[in-house]
Amino acid sequence: MSLIIYLIGFAFVIGGIGWALVVAGLSTIYVMISVIILVGIAILTGVTRTRTKD
Repeated sequence: MSLIIYLIGFAFVIGGIGWALVVAGLSTIYVMISVIILVGIAILTGVTRTRTKD
């Protein structure tokens, strides 16, 4: 459950960054590349911070 909350928070951050890049006038392809990279980082950090120790 905490992973979902973590990813929802990260989605807001990614959305804000994407919106700022669009408003700044960057090309759509660069915005999409940066969003995909940030989604990958969100998944990696979310899993490592919310998984239980064995």
